Parts: sequence; structure tokens; C-alpha cells
Amino acid sequence: MSIRRLFALILCLLFLFMGLYSWNQRTATLDNVASEVGLEVLYAVFTPLHEARASIKEFWNSYIDLVDMRAENAKLVARVKELENAMLRHSENEAELKRLRELLSLPLNDDWRAIAATVLTGRMGPNAVLESVTINRGYLSGATPGTPLMTRQGLVGRILRSSAHSSTVLLLIDSGCRVAVLGQESRATGILAGRGAQYPLDVRFVDRTLGLKEGEMLITSGLDGVYPRGIPVARVISAKQTEYSQFLQVRAVPLVQMQTLENVLLMEYTGALPLGERSFSEPREIPNSPFFPPPKSSPAP
Repeated sequence: MSIRRLFALILCLLFLFMGLYSWNQRTATLDNVASEVGLEVLYAVFTPLHEARASIKEFWNSYIDLVDMRAENAKLVARVKELENAMLRHSENEAELKRLRELLSLPLNDDWRAIAATVLTGRMGPNAVLESVTINRGYLSGATPGTPLMTRQGLVGRILRSSAHSSTVLLLIDSGCRVAVLGQESRATGILAGRGAQYPLDVRFVDRTLGLKEGEMLITSGLDGVYPRGIPVARVISAKQTEYSQFLQVRAVPLVQMQTLENVLLMEYTGALPLGERSFSEPREIPNSPFFPPPKSSPAP
């Protein structure tokens, strides 16, 4: 391009600019167009940025709310478990209190002191071969060997051996346990022997002429010099005569459910009589009495 043509072009552009400038001064058209174009550009640029910012903010707030909700939910779950455990403890404490109140309501002579004890475990250690339980009382708290134990239903057994704070109880159902018993109505005497948890008790040397009958309650006679007289022990479920013996074949079931023992009473004698002369007030059969349940239906082997 020649210098003349370049100069002519610059001159034309200058006149065009001056014309547009003069026209814009009178009408402000270019300013309005530029303003609208600028606003549209700003709208096109900042609208997506604003929406993105709002979305990010909403996502962040939702995340924070979710984290807070999870934390609060974890706290609520922990609180629910804590309350459930507290309810279980309360229920267990209430049941234990009820059992202890029933135990302590036993009608005892003034010569006897009842000491509540809790069963800690069943067969354990060197006593695993015996039908036995371990309780939380030792010789420091009245649990000396030979001390009888009972519940509100009747005799449980006796202390076999004791340490300072715990003792082993030989249960009535153990095959090595022997108790001198007496029929409450017939006054027939015999020796009650355990045969294990799965079998009824055996009552030996019962005179066939004394009329011991099914359903009769057996109490301790005190003749063995181990248990005081008058403790409820078992209930007869069968009493049969045999052709080859002068004694009845008697089977009985204990009044106490040995498999569900939780609380027992140690019967500590505080009087002055020797062991062979000690006795409880002999129980009386009372209809619907809480102390003496009805006969248990358990077939003889």
C-alpha cells in the first residue's frame, strides 16, 4: 500500500470517529449499547460463577449438617444403649430385691439368723464332679462348713467347704448328699438321697406300714445331726410297696429348683441348744401359700 492511500485511510477513519463521537454526544446511543453489551457480558460470566458458588455452599452446608447429624445420631444411639442397660440393671435389681424380700419373710425362730447370699457360679474347679454351687459368703460372714442353706421354698443343701469370702455348697440333689427326713403327715422317717440333677430323689428305709403317700411333704427330722428339724425338703411323687423289701420304694422331688438358684439364705444358729436339739418351727400346709408350692409332676424312673 502506498503512503497516499494509507494517509487517506487514516483520514477517513478519523472523520468516521469524529462523526460517531459527535453523534454519540447528541444521542448517547453508543454508550447505551456499550453498557448493555457490558452488562450482558457480566451476566454471562458471573451467573455461572454465582450458581457454582451457591451449589458449593449448599453442598458444604449439607455436608456439615450430615456430619453433625451423624455425630448427633451416634450420641443418641449411645444414649439409647445406656438407657437400655440402665433399664436392664433396674429390672434385675428389682427382681433381686423381690427375691430377697421373699427370703427374709420366712417365718423363723428367734434362735436362727438368716444371712442372704448370692450364687456366683455352678460346678467349678475341683468341685465340678459334685452337684454344687459357689456363693459369695465365707467363714468371715457366717458360712462355716455344715451350715444349712435354704430358700423360701425349702432346703438347698449345706456348706461343704468355705474360704474367707466364698463357699462351696453341696446341693440336695448330689449323689453323695444324705438327709434324714420325716413325712409331715404320716411321720414316717427315712433317708433322702440325691441321684443327680436329672433324676428324682430317692427316699430310703421308709417303713411300708406308716402310710407315706404321694403328694406328702418331707421335712428334716434332725436325726442325722446335720440339719435342724423342721426344714421343708421335698415332696413325694411316688410311694410303692415291693414284694422283696419291707420298705417302701419312694421317689420325691426337691421343693427348690436347683438349676435356677440365684439367692439363698444361710441359717446361722444363734441359740444355745446342741445341734441334735435344734429345730425350726415345723411348716404347715396352707392352700396357695407362697412358702410351699403345690406338688410337681415329675415321673419316677
